[in-house]
Amino acid sequence: MKAVRVSSRQWKIAGLFLVAIAVVIIAGVSRREEVVGVLTAQAADADVDNRVTTNGTVIPTSEFQARAFWPGVVQKVDVELGQKVKPGQLLVTMEDPLAYSRIATANANLQAARVDYEDVHNGGSQQDRIALAGDLKQAQLAVAEDMKALIALKQLQGKGASSGAEIASAQQRLDAATANLKTLERKQSDRYSPSDIRNSTTHLQEMRAALDAAKNQFNNANIHTPIGGTVYAIHVVNYDWVPVGTDLIRVADLKQVEVKAYFDEPEIGKLAAGQPVTIRWDGLPGREWHGHIKQAPIAATALGPRSVGECVITVDDSKEDLLPNTNVTVTATIEQHSNVLTVPRAALETNGARTFVYRVIDGRLRWTPVQVGIVNLQRAEIRGGLRKHDVVALNTIDNREMHDGMRVRPVR
Repeated sequence: MKAVRVSSRQWKIAGLFLVAIAVVIIAGVSRREEVVGVLTAQAADADVDNRVTTNGTVIPTSEFQARAFWPGVVQKVDVELGQKVKPGQLLVTMEDPLAYSRIATANANLQAARVDYEDVHNGGSQQDRIALAGDLKQAQLAVAEDMKALIALKQLQGKGASSGAEIASAQQRLDAATANLKTLERKQSDRYSPSDIRNSTTHLQEMRAALDAAKNQFNNANIHTPIGGTVYAIHVVNYDWVPVGTDLIRVADLKQVEVKAYFDEPEIGKLAAGQPVTIRWDGLPGREWHGHIKQAPIAATALGPRSVGECVITVDDSKEDLLPNTNVTVTATIEQHSNVLTVPRAALETNGARTFVYRVIDGRLRWTPVQVGIVNLQRAEIRGGLRKHDVVALNTIDNREMHDGMRVRPVR
């Protein structure tokens, strides 16, 4: 059998082919084993909480609103904006041109009611009583005279000097005079019924109250504050004409304020009285006030396009620097756990109802299911699946999708 001779050129071609195959194999192995940089963090004990944030309005709890009790002219504003005032201090003086006429009318009505009251309780006016007394005296004389006449006729009848018809006529006159006397006597004692007496008493009381109200209205031309505090709003100036009910001046104790906050409907059920609250106001950047929920929402109402629940918050540390009617940002702490195992929120992954993380073990990612508790924007509470100091992956530095078994290089 004749041997086959291979030329040097063929050997070279075969060598190049083998080298190419080796390069492809090495490249494939290298690609499969590529090490990917990942950002990592350790599971560590920390405090974690769940918070909800919304808007609110500051309202004073101890406030006096000086209003115009009648239409009139502001004669003088006696305080300045921001001034501290004491209880009883004069705020504003008003001029009421109709005050005197109202007092005069109320006084005349009271005098008429008093006369009516006295007439009813005394059985009529003095003139009526004098006339009635005269009528009674005449009726009494008439009865006496008719009685004498009847007795005289009966005596004459015994002597045969008067007839039965004359005696009957005299008896009729006596009966008529007696009936008239009784009528006048009843008129003297029972001229007015119990309801007439009650009505006259009520009317007199009403007229007295009307006069007191007119005097009080006159006195209220000088409006004083019943509380101590700070003048935080003045809506008028001297010589303004104002209608009845106009809001003139407001005084409040700025150390006692609350916040009305409006939480969106999905958050209402999480709120409860006593939960701690942090308050911020753009008017004083960097400042924080603290309080607690005084009253949780009891209903949802429409606020523009939102469905919200109104929540009342007590401010615990106001130092007269949180002004009434300002708009503030409110953050309520719904739940808080201290010194629990946590990881950054970015470490959590989900697949349907399952929550997991990728642990970094010996340079590779390992899929690890976990049980979580409180989860906020920064951290997540781990109730099972991890131990303290376990290293978890957050994401790859080139945003490549992570998977179980991936070869990685931790990057801090």
